[in-house]
Amino acid sequence: MTADLAIVLAFAGIGRAAHDHGLTIVGLASTAWPFLAGLGVGWLVLATGRLGRRDGMSVSSGLAVWVSTVVLGMVFRVISGQGTAVAFIFVALGFLGLTMIGWRALVSVLRQWQVSRRTSLTGPTSEVDSGPW
Repeated sequence: MTADLAIVLAFAGIGRAAHDHGLTIVGLASTAWPFLAGLGVGWLVLATGRLGRRDGMSVSSGLAVWVSTVVLGMVFRVISGQGTAVAFIFVALGFLGLTMIGWRALVSVLRQWQVSRRTSLTGPTSEVDSGPW
């Protein structure tokens, strides 16, 4: 969750800097809150277990959090009178998608690499399931 929070704050900060809006705490909060709210809803959905894995580390969890963050973020921006230009929607989809799904994909690859490395160092296990006794 910390990584997702940092990603949303970075997204808002980069956007504010790119448009010369300044990087004040109030300005950053004003830009970030719709996406942070969407992120929070996404994490609540994951916490309920309705999407399977609850740890939030899977790529499918990242997909759910990304969609929630962008869709609800845009809805909250409209409700609060902030802009949602088509180009901005695509930028949000791209940046938040690559980062929110990307870090999870990287973690998944590293975990698989560790398992395969451990297996190659120790050899395959030959455990046989002998039943309940």
